[in-house]
Amino acid sequence: MAHHVYKLIELTGSSPNSLEEAIETAIARAAKTVRHMRWFEVVSARGQIEDGKVAHWQVTLKVGFTLED
Repeated sequence: MAHHVYKLIELTGSSPNSLEEAIETAIARAAKTVRHMRWFEVVSARGQIEDGKVAHWQVTLKVGFTLED
């Protein structure tokens, strides 16, 4: 089994629809410039309320990626 070293970055994604979409938005955007992403951890989730309803989701993630040799 290979030994890996990981670097962590923190991302915040948002969505008017769901927590899952907010996560996917953050990861998809990071994937444009960050290679070798392997895992994520949800650090926090927040929401905006308007007129007694959830209007927007915001999720902060820690994302781990392997460093290149």
